[in-house]
Amino acid sequence: MTTLDTAVRAKRSLPARIAGRLGGGVMRLFLVVVGLFWLTPTVGLLLSSFRDKGDIAASGWWKVLSHPAQLTTESYSTLFSNDTVMKSLLTTALITVPATVLVVFVGALAGYAFAWLDFPGRDWWFMAVVGLLVVPVQVALIPVAKLFNSLGIFESTPGVVLFHTAFGLPFAVFLLRNFFAEIPRELLEAARLDGAGEIRLFLRVVLPLGGPAIASLGIFQFLWVWNDMLIALIFADSGNPPITVALQQQVRQFGDNIDILASGAFLSMAVPLAVFFAFQRQFVSGVMAGAVK
Repeated sequence: MTTLDTAVRAKRSLPARIAGRLGGGVMRLFLVVVGLFWLTPTVGLLLSSFRDKGDIAASGWWKVLSHPAQLTTESYSTLFSNDTVMKSLLTTALITVPATVLVVFVGALAGYAFAWLDFPGRDWWFMAVVGLLVVPVQVALIPVAKLFNSLGIFESTPGVVLFHTAFGLPFAVFLLRNFFAEIPRELLEAARLDGAGEIRLFLRVVLPLGGPAIASLGIFQFLWVWNDMLIALIFADSGNPPITVALQQQVRQFGDNIDILASGAFLSMAVPLAVFFAFQRQFVSGVMAGAVK
């Protein structure tokens, strides 16, 4: 601690220091309450997934706290023996992974081009891409469905991947272009003087420096596509749908499959949660980097 810090600290009155500590304590308590309130539905879903369907219909999930003996893994056994639901997890992965990789890869290339390459109408093209951010998905459903039907990819996995890629790219280009533009020009010029071409510059300099932003974008895109239901309900194959549509069909079709709803929903949450916690450090770095620029 420097002498100046010590002097400033000494000048603070005792009531001011007590008020500061109380304020920090109140803020922490408030954040804990908000966090518990936010987690309550997830905890309820988790506890419901370990209850018998008769108990789910008869009482609320909080009754588990007073009757722990009623917990069972029967709903998960039913879920894992359901071929439709299990195949839907593979379908969801086949949609989510390509849609995420394509958006990140194409978005990074376009972001670098808009940030550092000179070509005619660069700013106008970038403004057009940014303008696509305001186009809502709902207004494009019917025209895109007709287009995909004429191309023969309606109600297919490639069609869903293409739809998510197309609507994810504007935000990806906007985010990565702004991040790449903050890279010091002197650094790129020095690499060019050392003989680096544009491809090598992109792979060896821009991509490593843009890692936090790319990780943040990848997590957002992965969560968005994995949890999507609207596009999957319209564009995916109804005979082999993603997990969100499969769970909805199971409950709607049989009615008494309510027990697999909680376990299936929690299972579908497990993969996005694993991805988020695996890359949370890069995600926080990307968000903080964008916040301080």
